[in-house]
Formats: sequence, structure tokens, C-alpha cells
Amino acid sequence: MKTFIGPKLRRLRTDNGQTQGQMGKALGISTSYVNLLEKNERSVSVPVLLRLLEVYGVDWRDLVEDDDTSKLADLRGVLQDPLFEADRPDLTQLRGALTHSPDLATCFLRLHQAYLAATDQLMSVAQAGDNAQTSLPKSTESSVHNFFRKNDNYFHSLELAAEAFWVGQKIATDDIYAALKTRLYETLGLKVRVVPVAELPDTLREYSEERREILLSEALDHPNRVFQLVHVTGLIEQQDTLDDLLTKSGISDALGRARCRVELANYFAAAVLMPYGPFLAEALASEYDFDHVATRFGVSFEQACHRATTLQRRGAKGVPFFFLRIDKAGNVSKRFNSTDFQLAEYGGACPRLDVHTSFRTPGRIVPQFVEMPDGSQFFVFARTVDRPSVTRFAQDVRLAVAMGCSTEHVDAIGYAEGRSLSAVRMTPIGINCRICPRVTCDQRAHHAVVLSDPVDEKRRGATRYAS
Repeated sequence: MKTFIGPKLRRLRTDNGQTQGQMGKALGISTSYVNLLEKNERSVSVPVLLRLLEVYGVDWRDLVEDDDTSKLADLRGVLQDPLFEADRPDLTQLRGALTHSPDLATCFLRLHQAYLAATDQLMSVAQAGDNAQTSLPKSTESSVHNFFRKNDNYFHSLELAAEAFWVGQKIATDDIYAALKTRLYETLGLKVRVVPVAELPDTLREYSEERREILLSEALDHPNRVFQLVHVTGLIEQQDTLDDLLTKSGISDALGRARCRVELANYFAAAVLMPYGPFLAEALASEYDFDHVATRFGVSFEQACHRATTLQRRGAKGVPFFFLRIDKAGNVSKRFNSTDFQLAEYGGACPRLDVHTSFRTPGRIVPQFVEMPDGSQFFVFARTVDRPSVTRFAQDVRLAVAMGCSTEHVDAIGYAEGRSLSAVRMTPIGINCRICPRVTCDQRAHHAVVLSDPVDEKRRGATRYAS
């Protein structure tokens, strides 16, 4: 397979303040060859990659790593914005832009994200009236999500660390909790204590470095107690790995880095409890029956779903999923994505997604076929999950999760069994009401900023935003 590194090679050269001739001399190749490499008119050879490592100390994997797949999906999603309706480039042009001007494509994506954020902020300010704040902070969750998205929701260094966690020991699922407590005490000098809810009010887990103790609330069920112990172990033992990933994330604010560290530790915990190879094999064999897989690995339904979004290892990929979690008000509280489905960055999810209606049938899978404004089609299934309930005043702490994949993978999903693509009804959905072009949608909650047609005061459409 040919490998092209043009833009990255050009950036490496300019970062070192060299001309093409100087780089060619350092690498032992001609100036014209450097020029051809930078223009992606020649693929790079293994000897040149090794020479780059010797001369510049650059890991060849950083040069050949292909991040174009997720960026291409992001570009395709952004260009579905009705703003680009008249001049929308085709797939060939997009691939050409990524090959020859990747930095320009990145700037375009960043600009469009800023545009959406500014639009949302302006609307919020307008709705707030005189009480509006003069500035609104950028979403921390958005920064973390973008970092995970850029990495295809897969972190190889954490996977390797997770595979080495038990040092070759085979631990049965029902012995993991006891083994974790023993490991924490013997390797880190940490004791684990389960305490009454009253001792940890409004807290599910607390790690005290001074007391060398981890406190777990009685409100946590067994799978979540196990998960929390691995999470804390990851924060301590994998500090250097987490620091390295945080540096690469580009997130600079303290709040964003703290949130990202927590999510990376969650990733590590999931990788320890659901090892990549065995989990992928079980998921494929069961046709992604997440109740079965969760039982098999002693985890929760939500944890199993979340883990499935990370199965993006080269040469051993699972079905690419997106994961969405909402509350009863429709607020998106967690999202991960390894597909080209565009999850809402601001505001709630599309009300036509049946993840909202799953609250009517707690604990049951709700399947749905949906179609985006650009014609792309996805299979989505949703189910409620329950959160820890600590008092009678906090009952029915229920959320809903949705998993979705492109319909090209539907044959691998058991929840779609018996549903023929040629016969199913596609539900038309959008990313978010504020940017959705579906004028006649009877679930519209906002007048989309991209719809400029005036409302005819003599007619009343399906909603007050259409005539």
C-alpha cells in the first residue's frame, strides 16, 4: 500500500526552518524528490521513513497515521449545512482538499464550528434579553468530544496499558472485584471501603491520597464499583500516558483538561474490563447483543455500548457506532462517535429520534431507521438505563442511550433482525432544530438560522415556524 505524507513532511521541514534542498541533503535524497513527496506525487519509502526518525527524531507512525477518515466525515457533515447548498463540493474534491491542503480543511472545520457556537450564543443572548451575559464560555464537553473524534475514539497507548494490567493473569469475571482490592493494596497501598450513603452525601466515589483510601458509596451497584476501582487505578498508574495524551489534545484550560483526563481514565477502565480482542469477538458472535455482552463481561449495558464505539483498531475494527445519552428533558449528557453521523454540538438531539420515546418503555430496545437531510441513512436503537438512587427523594433517575450505525452494517446488528431495508420506513431527522433545513417538520422547536423564507401571516403550517 502506498503511503503519502506530503503535508506532514512540509510542516516538519518548515518547523525546522529548512529549505527543500537542506532537507534533501539531511535525508540523503534529492531536492526534487523532497518536492514530489511534499506534493504527494510520490509515496514515501521505508528507508526514507527510517532516515526521518534518525535525523529528526520523528516517530514514523506519527507521519503515516491516517486521520483523514474522520476529517472527511466531518467535512461531509459540515457541508450538509444549507449555507453550502449551491456550491457543495463532491467527494473527489473533498478528498483532494484533504490530500493537498489538510491545514486549510482543518481551519474550515474550526471556522464552521465557531460559526455554530456564535450562532447559538447569539440566540441565547437574544432569548435572555437584558439579563444576557456579555460573553459565554466555550463548551468543555465539546472540546473533549472533538479530541476523541479526531482520534476515531481509539487510543492505542491505553489499549496496550489495559492489556498489561493483569500481568498475564486470568481473572474470572466474578473474582475481579476481590482481585482489584488485593491489587490496589499490594501495589499502591490503597484500601477500599464501601460506606453508607450518609457518609458520602451526593458522592459515589472518593479517593483520598492522604488516607490511602478509596471510598465507594453503597449506592453503586457491583459493576460500577468494579469500574470505579479500575478508573482510580488508571488515574494513578497511567498518569504519564494520560499526561501525554492530554498534551496531544491541545486542550489548555484546567476544566477541559480535568474533564478529558476523567474520560481517558474511563476509556482505560473499559479497556481493562472489556479486553479488545475478546470483546470484539463476543460482540460479533452475538450480533451486538449488548445485554448479553454486558452479562458476559460483568459490566453495565451503558458501559458495553460505550466500549463498542472504541473498536476502531486497524486490522480489527468492529461496526462503527455513535453513542448518545440524554436525560428526560432531551439534554445530551454524553456522546461518542466513530461514524459520519453528525451529533448535535449545541442544544438537544433531534426530537424525531426515538431515543426520546424510549422513556415510555423502560428497559426495552427501541429500533429505528433514520435519514439525514443529505440522504445518509442509519440504524439506531435506544434503551433506558438507570442511575444510582440514593434516597426516596431521588427515585427514577433514568437516562436513555442510543447507539447507531450506517445501514450498510445493519446485517451485523441483531436488533435489526427481520427488518428489510427495502421495506422499512425511514424517519427523516436532522442534527438540530437551529440548523435543520426540514421546513415542514412538525417537531420543530426553533426557526432555523439557515431558513430565510418569511412566514406567510395568512397561512398556518405544521408549526408556527412554517406557513
